[in-house]
Order: sequence, then structure tokens, then C-alpha cells
Amino acid sequence: MSRRRRWMTGACISTALVALLAYGGAPAPHEGSPGGSGPRGALAPVPAPHGASRGGSGSGIAVGAYLHYASPGVDMMQGLSRWLGGTDLRAGHTYLPGDTWANIEGEPASLDSWARWRKQRSDRLFVLNVPMLAGNEDGAPDARVAELLRAGAHGAYDGHFRRLAERLVSLGVPDTVIVLGWEMNGFNYTHRCRPDPASWKQYWRRIVGAMRSVEGQRFRFDFAPNRGPDAIAWTTCYPGDDVVDIIGMDSYDQPPGNTFAEYVDQPHGLRAQVDFARAHGKRISYPEWGLFRNGDNAEYMRDMLEWIAAHKPLYHSITDYCPHGVWQCEENPQAAQVFRELLSQHRGGRRASLPRP
Repeated sequence: MSRRRRWMTGACISTALVALLAYGGAPAPHEGSPGGSGPRGALAPVPAPHGASRGGSGSGIAVGAYLHYASPGVDMMQGLSRWLGGTDLRAGHTYLPGDTWANIEGEPASLDSWARWRKQRSDRLFVLNVPMLAGNEDGAPDARVAELLRAGAHGAYDGHFRRLAERLVSLGVPDTVIVLGWEMNGFNYTHRCRPDPASWKQYWRRIVGAMRSVEGQRFRFDFAPNRGPDAIAWTTCYPGDDVVDIIGMDSYDQPPGNTFAEYVDQPHGLRAQVDFARAHGKRISYPEWGLFRNGDNAEYMRDMLEWIAAHKPLYHSITDYCPHGVWQCEENPQAAQVFRELLSQHRGGRRASLPRP
């Protein structure tokens, strides 16, 4: 199907998608849409695992955005919600800095702000990306990474993660979703898997064991690789069903792959994620997604939101700053319009009437 025809088909299902993304219901399939029998059939949804709920802490898919790593991100959630006409943002997403062990232990004061936000409503999710190693963006060579992973696998860093767990429990957020060692299949982070997959997996298990040993915790651990073939197949890094609760994926419109259909069907792509999660009885998530290599890509924005609506992740969180985002990035007006169209509580208003930050 041509790009223009696919855009028109997507526009016809916008109303159904708004309800689905907000409340988790399932639209009736029709030609060209996810679950239909037409050319978009490549996006057919995968059933949820047996026994899996359709919501999160509440009903429906928890919508969120990464807006700022520190306390301003909490206040900005309100602004994004207003821009979306009052859409309820239930997933609050931030990162712990990976520069020092003190920060990985939860020292940043911004955690207090996020904890207050989470505790205001029982159906909210607090999503926290946690580095596995200090100096996580220092460009350590593979040999050094392997040494660090082996040390971690033997328990050298257990205390840091027990202290993080104690900090989160003390703040009243014992049910935090922990996105541990994200994008481990890539080339960049010190906590990458490729230099020693066996030690990486054992280290993940040590971390989860240390955090689960803290009284009162109810953490869920999200295993979130990059989409597609990267430095190593992410399945090679999977540490086991007993220490993973969610199968996540970070997905931007960038190679490998040039079309959304390729993002779906490439090795270790979007379809592989949902198939793997179904086989292992896990929910899925999209902790990071957005634009990257193709400018103001409204088609990708619509395709990704259709995929999310069809496959019902526990939560999704767009990366909202340039070049990836829509609300804080004026470089992407067409993609922003699609995002607002499909996620807005009150559709049909002019974008310009709703302020950006």
C-alpha cells in the first residue's frame, strides 16, 4: 500500500485508537489496520499471556513521557497533560544518573518528588531506569566491562542495590518498575552485555536478588533492549523468567530498517519482542520510543501508536525532547499533531491553543 493510502487508512481509525490507548479496549479490526486482513496485516496483534491483566495498576495502557530526569519532570507532566486536553498520564518515567555509585543508590533528591507524584494516586506507575555500573557512559573498553561484569556476578556491588531498594521502600514506592541495565544489547553503555553475556546474566540475577531481599519491596524488573539486531542478540542476554517481570523494548525510527514493517519483522524486532513475551508469560513495555533519524516522521508516529494500541503494553513512554519528541520539540509539528490526535482526551481543538513548555 502506498504511503499516502496508509496515512489515510490510519486517519480513519483515530477515534477507535483514542479509546484503546486510553482505556485498553480492543477496536474492531478492519482492512489495513492492526488485526485486520489487509496489507497492514504485518502488524497483527499478539494475544496477551495467559493470566495477564490488560491494565497496569489500573485499567488500560499507562501513558507517560520522559520529560526531565530531575524534579522539573514531575511538574512538566501536568503541562503535557494539558497539551493533550487533559489526558491522564499514569506512567512517570525518570533515570538515575550512572556517574557514581551514590547516585545509583538513589541519592538524587528528585526521587522524593517522583515518590510524592506516585503516591497521589494508586493507579500510577513509577518507572525508574537504573544503571548496573558506575561510570556508565565513560566509554569503557570491552575488557574492562568484562572485568566489572564478573565482579558484579560475584556479588561485589550487591550492597549498592540493597541501598537503592531501601531508599525506594522508605520513600513509599516499593512497587517501582525498575528498568535495569537498559539497552544492554548495544555498544555504548558500560553495563552492556556483549563483553561477557554469562557474567551479565548472573550479575542481573544478583541485583534482583539483592533488591528483593529488602523487606516490603514489590518491585517489577523490566528487561528493555534496543529494537533489532545490535551488538548482540538481546535474547542471548535474557537472565531468566524468575528475575524478569516485563519484556520492554526501546524503539526509535532509525536503522536497522527503513520502514515500520521492517521494524516489526526484522530479527529481534517488535514482533520478536511480543512473541518472546508471550512465550515467557510476560507483559511488554516501551520505556523509550520516538523520532530520531527521519525528521518529522508523522507516519512512524502513527504506526507506533497503532502498534502500541494493538499489543497493549503495561506502559509506554515517549522520549520528549529534540530530536525525539513532540511536545518539547517544535521541529516535529506533523508528528506532534498525530501524537495529540491519538492521545488527546478532547480531540478537534487547534494545537496552537495548547501551550508548549
